[in-house]
Amino acid sequence: MKTDSQLQRDVIEELEWDPSIDHADIGVSVTDSVVTLNGYVKTYAEKMAAEKAAKRVAGVKAIAEEIKIRYPSDAKTADHEIAKRILDMFRWNVLIPQEAIQVKVEHGWVTLTGNVAWHYQSQEAKNATARISGVTGVTNLIAIRSAPTTANLHKRIEEAFRRQADLDANTVTIKTEGSKVFLGGRVKAWHERRVAEQAAWSAPGVTQVEDNIMVV
Repeated sequence: MKTDSQLQRDVIEELEWDPSIDHADIGVSVTDSVVTLNGYVKTYAEKMAAEKAAKRVAGVKAIAEEIKIRYPSDAKTADHEIAKRILDMFRWNVLIPQEAIQVKVEHGWVTLTGNVAWHYQSQEAKNATARISGVTGVTNLIAIRSAPTTANLHKRIEEAFRRQADLDANTVTIKTEGSKVFLGGRVKAWHERRVAEQAAWSAPGVTQVEDNIMVV
């Protein structure tokens, strides 16, 4: 008796063998010798051909057929198509180190993982992903690598604050613990708060910013 994994391989090979089927967008899963077909095909005839191909495989007890028909003019929203478009977007965006980021797509929900040197790279990857059609949500788990030199982190952030025309550096407090930065104090507008947070994130080596600045 074939195992479920053997049946899955046999069904996939049978789909690939049949020239009337474009198997690229068809997924196959097997549980207790019951085969589930899902994904997309271009025509009803192709859908029926896929079902017949699965039935031809010895050991298949039953078939759950969940294949959908998608016409060439329809949006490409299968998970693997979304993932490909995200990777293409990363390659085109010079702000995103695409080789350092991994992409997982499940039912339209995207999870980003990996390690980058700067916070803006993580944010740019998240923003680019969110713009892709078919994406239903984004979980950003990209970590920021800690740079080897963080001894003068407090001083560098303080200097960055003083360079900002839209920020009164004297009203903002800075505390650092390793590569983490804690901001406090008071500003007059939300814009000042954002400027301070962005300046802190721009310091090399920062992996986390906790913004407790009050707007008064």
